[in-house]
Amino acid sequence: MQNATHLSEPPPPPPPVAPPRHHLPAIPPRGALVAGITLLLLAAGIGLMLRGDRPPFFEGLDDRWLVWTTGARTGTASDLARDLDRLGGPLGLVFPFGLIGCLCVYGRWRSAVFVFTSAVLANILVILPLKQVVDRPRPPRPWVLVNSGSFPSGEVFTATTLVIAVAVVAFRPRARRWWWLIGGSYVAAMMWSRTWLHAQWLSDTVAGLLAGAGTGLLLWLAFAPLLRREAVRAAADRLWE
Repeated sequence: MQNATHLSEPPPPPPPVAPPRHHLPAIPPRGALVAGITLLLLAAGIGLMLRGDRPPFFEGLDDRWLVWTTGARTGTASDLARDLDRLGGPLGLVFPFGLIGCLCVYGRWRSAVFVFTSAVLANILVILPLKQVVDRPRPPRPWVLVNSGSFPSGEVFTATTLVIAVAVVAFRPRARRWWWLIGGSYVAAMMWSRTWLHAQWLSDTVAGLLAGAGTGLLLWLAFAPLLRREAVRAAADRLWE
């Protein structure tokens, strides 16, 4: 009877599968919380200085940079700047939505939600309120069609959060080092484009970079439990369960 009872018992559940050492999606770095909050506070501090009664200390640099970036409206530099301006608009949503679709096809819906929140939703939740509060005028005579509210740069913000999101969900450690270089160059080019086209002040683009990096780090940290669960399921080949 004991042998029969023993044979009828269900097998023990398999031990949990730990994620690989360098799993994908990537885990957030140490100090992400402090760094993210600090960067957001720095961006907000620039906005507060712009709302003060006295001109901020960086206003002179903004004016000089605007003069330095005054070039010809036609030519290679201006064409490149306008191409980047298009990427910063609705056309730029093609890549993140394409990435979201690819992630969903492979069962990585957690990464897809993270990319959507970082590259699309965060701009609405962070940039639009800041623009309304600060309400900074654009530089005179911008070369492209812009709306009101120059501070901070939504294009630079979105470029930064997208670079972070892609690094988290798409690249392993070795490739990620190269991606930081490529992505950082893209963000720097977007900052140059906004000032070259007289669409925004230099400090607007710096604030967009700070706010984007801070938001990206905080979202990475907030989504860490979901992304870790995805990594465990990917290691066990159980993404669709």
